[in-house]
Amino acid sequence: MIQAAKTGFNPDYAEDGPTIEEVQALQGIAIIEFGAPWCGYCQAAEPAVKEALAGLSIPHIKVYDGKGKRLGRSFNVKLWPTLILLNDGVDIERVVRPIHPDEIGDLLTDVDT
Repeated sequence: MIQAAKTGFNPDYAEDGPTIEEVQALQGIAIIEFGAPWCGYCQAAEPAVKEALAGLSIPHIKVYDGKGKRLGRSFNVKLWPTLILLNDGVDIERVVRPIHPDEIGDLLTDVDT
């Protein structure tokens, strides 16, 4: 089952993340974020992600990634956090290790939020 904030920022990484089939079945625009709660880069990016997604009506799915987690590998995630913009479950753009809200905002430039 997909755990997502219905709108804007989602504060928690889901340990039991969605399956690839659930992600591919998503309708419309969504952001999936791969990382870990103990990751320093993820912690540093959190304020920027929170600010960039504040007030937006885009689902934000945070997935606890790591060894043995197949979803991150299916998206070729190498570094955390990686935020991927999805349209109907398809990866259309991504940002890795953002530290400024503008970096996340650039993902959404051509998207009707």
